[in-house]
Amino acid sequence: MSLLVVGLSHRSAPVSVLERASLSTDAQFKLLQDTVAAEPATEAAVLATCNRIELYADVDKFHAGVAELSTLLAQHSGVGLDELTPYLYVHYEDRAVHHFFSVACGLDSMVVGEGQILGQIKDSLARAQELHTAGRLLNDLFQQALRVGKRAHSETGIDRAGQSLVTFGLQQLATGEDVTEWARGKRALVIGAGSMSSLAAATLARAGITEVVIANRTLDRAERLAQIVTEGGGTDVSARAVPMESVPAELTRADVAVSCTGATGLVLTAEAVAAAVEGRTGTPAAFAAESAAPDVRPLPPASADADENCPLDLNAVQQSAVQQSAVQQSGFSVMGDAAVAGMDAATLEQHAAWVDNATVDRRLAARRSPETDAELIAALAATAAAVGRIPERRTPEPVATLVRPQPVLFLLDLAMPRDVDAAAHRLAGVRLVDIESLSEASADAPMAADVDQVRRIVADEVAAFGAAQRAAHITPTVVALRAMAADVVAGEIARLDGRLPGLDDKHRAEITQTVKRVVDKLLHAPTVRVKQLAAEPGGAGYADALRTLFDLDQETVAAVSRAEDSTEKNAQNRGPA
Repeated sequence: MSLLVVGLSHRSAPVSVLERASLSTDAQFKLLQDTVAAEPATEAAVLATCNRIELYADVDKFHAGVAELSTLLAQHSGVGLDELTPYLYVHYEDRAVHHFFSVACGLDSMVVGEGQILGQIKDSLARAQELHTAGRLLNDLFQQALRVGKRAHSETGIDRAGQSLVTFGLQQLATGEDVTEWARGKRALVIGAGSMSSLAAATLARAGITEVVIANRTLDRAERLAQIVTEGGGTDVSARAVPMESVPAELTRADVAVSCTGATGLVLTAEAVAAAVEGRTGTPAAFAAESAAPDVRPLPPASADADENCPLDLNAVQQSAVQQSAVQQSGFSVMGDAAVAGMDAATLEQHAAWVDNATVDRRLAARRSPETDAELIAALAATAAAVGRIPERRTPEPVATLVRPQPVLFLLDLAMPRDVDAAAHRLAGVRLVDIESLSEASADAPMAADVDQVRRIVADEVAAFGAAQRAAHITPTVVALRAMAADVVAGEIARLDGRLPGLDDKHRAEITQTVKRVVDKLLHAPTVRVKQLAAEPGGAGYADALRTLFDLDQETVAAVSRAEDSTEKNAQNRGPA
């Protein structure tokens, strides 16, 4: 069996696709159940966050596994397979381990170095354990990923390379201003009471917000979160809980609103946001006008018979002139110099000859005189007049610049799919930061030098994990070999008792111990060495060789594996580390 991961993230797919492919909690449960019910997979776990959806599985066939996992992701996400496939990535065996450890360390996060992913990995493992879809491989993988992530944060300064998505989002709302200064005196509304909302409430409290209001469909959860913020934050912030029905009213009082729910539809429409701004200012929140299009007028067409047999592609010339004028905005109208820009002399000459209905001897043209040049210039002027392209200098028309008022309402949407209508971006008096804008901002975020150290940690841990897994693969065979040797010793001692019935217990015990020592010494070197060899890349075949050489019963080896799996399941019930 081998590890396979199929998924999509902010690195491979646009936010609009991630938004549509997001999985609810129920969908994640069903996806896990259907994955282990499929033929290629025996274990499965789902890692679903606001910017990634990944399905991990232990499969026995690569191609069949990729096909099955991709189909299941499409089926449960509701996005057609044809549409989803271009955005999917696939990692297998060691590359899958490397990818997952990188994710656990925050190297693959939208904000590099953020530590929230560790909690999400822990939740994913707990979900798979609850459904009994995580076996030995995925338990080992997820437990080790948690340890690698903790090691990266404790041994390096990766925390300096980035921060949580909430902190990064608040920095974008503050637009360069110190978040603490920006947040001082403001009131906040947090919509939702899940893990991200809890992080948002705590972050806002530490930033200096004076009041945090928690709105949630389940009021009890909102009240618990409000109590935690009030009592456990070590701040003077006050917190209270309200039902979701109170969001419109609370939005008129709030300066900052953070939304992260599991809703499948919009929580805040653009109209609701506009109403909240109007409630705060007393003035309707108008939508900002879109940027005005450049003033590019089309060239007047030539007469129907004017371009017959014309050596120039007038349509191409007109299109080129329009594009050049639109891009450069040089101050000339499109009916001027831009119309003939880029034409070579031979083409102009040929065109002039066509206008005058004359034949030009090109050999003579190569030896042009000043008089000839004057004639060509005159012909060019005639051509421009014939097709209506008159050089005309004009002053560029000033473009009105819309001055947006200072925001009175700051919105941070961390949900996937989005909670806040994207149209709110265009509302005057509103500043909205969502997953899409965070993705664009994070692309230029500085990388800390500690990132390279984390990458080295990941590489070392991937090698160690692979060696441990390969060594573990041969352990049942080694155990079965030693069990067979013990049976042989027991049989020989029983035969000795039959031949020497008068043998006293002392001598019998000494003989038994001697035979066991001989067998142990004979098996010690080959079993230790075969474990070392099996831990190396390509060492999986040593288990098969051992079974063949000693004629081990395959069922005996399988029984050992089942016993170990049973022990592993008992450990699962104690929860993730």
